[in-house]
Amino acid sequence: MADPADPNEVTVRVADERDMPAIAALRRSWLEERTGTVIDDPGFEAAFAQWWRIELPRRTFWVAEVGSPRSGYTAVGSINVVEIVHMPRPGGRGGRIGHIGNAFVLASYADRGVPSALLSAAIEHARSRRYRRLLLAPTEGSAAFYRRAGFVPVGADLLTYDVRA
Repeated sequence: MADPADPNEVTVRVADERDMPAIAALRRSWLEERTGTVIDDPGFEAAFAQWWRIELPRRTFWVAEVGSPRSGYTAVGSINVVEIVHMPRPGGRGGRIGHIGNAFVLASYADRGVPSALLSAAIEHARSRRYRRLLLAPTEGSAAFYRRAGFVPVGADLLTYDVRA
């Protein structure tokens, strides 16, 4: 998506343990953007770190960032996918699906292709892992974005994407 030499371009990559503080800061910023208020919760970062350690074995995280090796990088968005492995049954094998969660992009980057780049990374991951489908529970404001990307309603609150299509 980006020229790594251009500090204004956004890059998307799989996140690792070093990215946990940046993703926690993004989560805080995202909520503060939407509520229009600073949220005073000094224990949030520790709670996020604990959640991260519990969830990391079953989730893949991506981070979207701007910057350069020289100036450093700033996280501007993130998404993750929980892998769900279905139990096999007699006469059939289980399969894998992914549940997209916690997708957020700072408002100042929402119109710069960041949401699409993050979603594309999650879809490519699902294909490489041979998931049957991706599921997500969109917010009211994000449902149209996911529908434009090929997700279709399943039930009242979920959207699904056939990875094999």
